[in-house]
Parts: sequence; C-alpha cells; structure tokens
Amino acid sequence: MTATELARALRRRETSATAVAEAALRRTHELNPDLNAFALIDDEGARTAARLADEQFAQGIDLGPLHGVPVAVKDIIDMAGLPTTCGSATSFGATAAEDAEVVRRLRAAGAVIIGKTTLHEFAYGATGDRSVHGPSRNPNDPRRMSGGSSGGSAVAVAAGMVPLALGTDTAGSVRVPAALCGVVGFKPAYDALPTAGTYPLAPSLDHLGLFAATSDDALAAYGAVSDPPIEPWTGSFSVGWIPPRSIAVTDPRIEELTRQFVAQAFDTEVVEGLPKGDLFDVFSTLQGREAFRVHEHHLDADADIIDPEVLARLAKGRAIPDRLYAEANEARRELGEVVDDLLSTYDVLALPTAPIVAPALNERTVTVAGTDLEVRAALLSLTSPWNMTGSPAISLPAGRIDGLPVAVQLITAPGNEGLLFAAADKLTR
Repeated sequence: MTATELARALRRRETSATAVAEAALRRTHELNPDLNAFALIDDEGARTAARLADEQFAQGIDLGPLHGVPVAVKDIIDMAGLPTTCGSATSFGATAAEDAEVVRRLRAAGAVIIGKTTLHEFAYGATGDRSVHGPSRNPNDPRRMSGGSSGGSAVAVAAGMVPLALGTDTAGSVRVPAALCGVVGFKPAYDALPTAGTYPLAPSLDHLGLFAATSDDALAAYGAVSDPPIEPWTGSFSVGWIPPRSIAVTDPRIEELTRQFVAQAFDTEVVEGLPKGDLFDVFSTLQGREAFRVHEHHLDADADIIDPEVLARLAKGRAIPDRLYAEANEARRELGEVVDDLLSTYDVLALPTAPIVAPALNERTVTVAGTDLEVRAALLSLTSPWNMTGSPAISLPAGRIDGLPVAVQLITAPGNEGLLFAAADKLTR
C-alpha cells in the first residue's frame, strides 16, 4: 500500500500501526539480505513508535498523514541512540546524541521509523556500490546498481519495504537512485528542509529529499515535515523542454521516451540558452573543494579504511585552488541567472533525470551513442545543475527501456513547490 492508502486505512481502523509496522519489518528482514537497502533495522524503535501511534489513535489524536506510516532514514542523518555511519568504517563506534531536525519532525508527525538505509560512503558517489555495508542492489535487477548516494532509501521504497524514505541530494543523490529504481524522488529548494543533524558533504550544494511510490505520497510527506507548509497550486502553467543533449550525452531512446511522456500531458516548447561548456565540470570543482574541506581530517587519519575510489575523489579536492573555486562560483551565479530567466518564461522545465539506465554493479564506463562515458559523471550530468541553482526538482517514473526504469525530471523556482506537484500529478494521472 502507498503511504496515502495506509493513512486512509489507519483512520478507518481497517488496520493498526502495529500491524503495519510488523508487515514492514517482516518484508524488510525478508528482502534485505538480497537487496541491502538497510544498514540497520530498528525493530525495537519501530515497534515502540507503532504502539504509541495506536494509543494516540485510540485517544482521538491524529498527527497528520504520516501518523503510523513506516519510513526509512538514510544513514547520514542522526537518530538519537543509533549510529550514523555515513557508510564508512571511519564512523563506527559512535551513536547520535539527538535526532536531526528532520527526524524530530518525522517523529512529531507520528511516523514509524523502520531503520537506517545504506549509502555510498560519505554520500560521495552516484553508483551506490561503495559502502562499508556493501552495495545496495536494484530491485528491478539485483545485478545492477541502485544509484546513489541514497541508494538504500530508493531500494527500500521500490521493493515495498516502506512507502517513504529520507535521503540527501548534493548532485542528484535522491533523483538518480529514484530514476534507476523506478520510484518518485523529490529534492526541495536549497535549505527548504533543515540539514541540522545531517553529516555534510558539500554544504553549499547539500539538500535533503525524499522517496515515495507516488507524487501524492511525496507531497504528503513533504507537507508533514516542511515549514512553512507547501502552498497548493490551482492555476495553469507552462512547460519548457530542455533537450538533454544540450547538457550531456544522452541515450537517444531515453530522450525520445521521456519527450513523448511529457508531450502526452503538456504542450511544450524547446528551451535554449543554457550556458555553454561543461556544467558538470563546474559542479565538480565546487563539490570537490567543499567535500575535501569537510573530510580533510579523514584524509589525514583514516586513509587506510576509506574506499579507494572515494579516497581518490577526496584527495582530488585538495588540489583545487582558491582561484578555480571562485571561478566555479561565478559560473554557478551565471547559471542561476539563466535559469531564473527561463523560469520567468516557463513555470516548469522538463528533461530526463538520467541519460542512461542502471549500469551493472561496479561498472565504471558505459558507451552511449558511440561515446564512452564515465558512469558517475553520466548519472549526475542532468541532475547536478539544479543543485547549483538550488531549484526544487522531482523525478518521476516515465517508462522502461530494456526492462529497466527511465525517469523524467521537472524543475521549478523556489517557492513554487505546489506548482511542481501539480505538474507531477497531471503528468502521472
């Protein structure tokens, strides 16, 4: 059942929060050995929260659409009394003293947290197959990657372990695994959800986000933890189509499928005018420098226990000088001005979420339209620009190619999240 369906069933007394939690725990324990969505399953905490929800319902207390609904939390977000490993052996041995602010809001909304999900080490990777806990695996084909860094959260929702999950998104770490696994992934505007209690990667780019089976569920979940609440949209809106090839090499089949998917619901115009040059190179300079600053102490003390691929990425950030970082920030400012202009013409921008389908686990290069691409760069090429601009973005399943999910991404201006969900609703009805 979706989160919305569960909420309805709980209020009709057709089930109980305890029964729902037990079903979620049972399915999680059954599937997790094969899919590795969870780094930690909190049976005791989930059962305690479910009993409390049932007691509150019996007393006539209704905390909203998440009350009694199972949720998963990415293991980079603090939960009091549980470890926050960030997918790394460097973090073992410590437990969080208090809940992250977003977890506090989940608990205040009555959500039942089932456990903490697997992530790419330090959230510094798009593939989801570099974690001290092992790779999270795509439920559509466990031989393929889930995407990352919030891969475990996407897998948990896609496999039906939980209807909702929290993740973080610095370059596409919610939207990419959502696209590869076939669920909805929503990244609100920068700073719309508080990051207090979430271990940073690149602070000027980090966003919290969430996964759901449907856009209705994503809207309900976001409304329950956002402040101020989202404003509904009832008017009309215009949609501009960004040809993905104007940003990065894209599988022509994905471009055609997503273009047709959007055209079935909207009359769109082709958008031109994005800055020339490699946007992912600009992004990588920003992220690399900031990630190095955050994890510099790990490079000095823990190099022998960090995944070599993640370690190399962090070390590369050490070599980025102030001048290049400043130039990248100026390029980010220019991109923001262009996107602001586009969003003054079009209410929503649309393009594919990822230019490729889910690669095999540990695959690091892929050939698209005769061009050899680095997998991480390809996966993040169409999502990372919107972290630089801080724009709200949602990834929606749009169909399949070779039996694997393909997704479309919608972008709008900060403050227009209600409009974004209205467009998502029209597109997926």
